[in-house]
Amino acid sequence: MSETLARRALKAIDRATRRLADAGIETSRLDAEVLMAEAAGVTREEVITGSIDLSAAVLKKFEMMVARREQREPVAYIVGHKEFYSLDFEVNPAVLIPRPETEFVVSAALECVAGKAGARVLDIGTGSGAIAIAIAVNAPSVRITTVDISDDAITVASRNVRRHQVEDRVTIRRGDCFHMLDGGTALGTFDAIVSNPPYLDEAEIACLEPEVHRFEPRIALNGGASGMDVLQRITIGAREYLEANGELILEMGVGHAGDVVNLITRAGLKVVDVINDFAGNPRVVRARRAGT
Repeated sequence: MSETLARRALKAIDRATRRLADAGIETSRLDAEVLMAEAAGVTREEVITGSIDLSAAVLKKFEMMVARREQREPVAYIVGHKEFYSLDFEVNPAVLIPRPETEFVVSAALECVAGKAGARVLDIGTGSGAIAIAIAVNAPSVRITTVDISDDAITVASRNVRRHQVEDRVTIRRGDCFHMLDGGTALGTFDAIVSNPPYLDEAEIACLEPEVHRFEPRIALNGGASGMDVLQRITIGAREYLEANGELILEMGVGHAGDVVNLITRAGLKVVDVINDFAGNPRVVRARRAGT
């Protein structure tokens, strides 16, 4: 790699960093490096060390990506993928971008099904399929049914299922919570029901960074006037679809823990754990149906 090419790449990244910073993006340098890596088809480490061939085609692609990021489009949508639970997932504006906090849902589910050969899991509002696929990859005997109301999200989830080669154990269905809309059979019962449902209200959404409220699918964010509409529907319906000692594992919004625990208790389930996220906020609740 010539010094000239390395210098040109560095200058392009420096210019992009300034543009993104001027657009109000706090991670401007990181984003510029990630976009350059994607444009050049190399790792970020290779970008940082100058091991990159900055051809005219690469530079043009990079400039187009930077222009999109200037408009506050999320990096994950620009590059078309996002890491979650050490796995790489296709994402686009039809699906919510997987967050680190949601990994707590996966970990709780894996703990729930540990030692249960052939356990069945239901993932409500699967989006990209990240939760379901992460469970399937890490628990090879588990069978998972995923549900989403969005045809576009189902298309993305289907590609991710094939990408991670779990088609034999992950079934994708179109439905609204527990109500199937695809003409198929009704749902059975499950050892675990998991979900990262919409849990924000309109005021909360409006206050979020532009990357979220302008680009991510509103249907995956909006939980109604109080943010609790979908959470309430899931908790009310869950008991009918849980096996004895089966668990309901839900992600929830900041400040919702008390309300969610009350909903779960009124639905006849027992809260067994409330898990804090990396910021110390109650983020995931685990509840169990009593054995019979």
